[in-house]
Amino acid sequence: VPLVESGGGLVQAGDSLRLSCTTSSHTFTNYTLGWFRQAPGKGREFVATISSRGDSTEYADPVKGRFTVSRDNAKDTVYLHMNSLKPEDTAVYYCAADRVRAVLHRDPKYADLWGQGTQVTVSS
Repeated sequence: VPLVESGGGLVQAGDSLRLSCTTSSHTFTNYTLGWFRQAPGKGREFVATISSRGDSTEYADPVKGRFTVSRDNAKDTVYLHMNSLKPEDTAVYYCAADRVRAVLHRDPKYADLWGQGTQVTVSS
């Protein structure tokens, strides 16, 4: 598995979590990075993306204003800071990387690398 996520867990509505994603087999510097999520019975959906230099970000509408994506290229790590969590944020969260595009395409089929996912469960 080229990417490894961590930081998921069980929290209550309104709480915060920080997810991390790193790699031991690639150098992140030239990759666009981001996050997708998949809730039970649903397809994988785009959450957030950050450019290789970290100077451009995009977010899905449901998480705008609550989630922040950031990266530390010196540590080959990308983060997803999640605030004001809601039960509908419950999903497996996946880290993704793209070698070509300036930002991740919102269709997951275009990502080049994936992690194994980390579960986030938000109770009401």
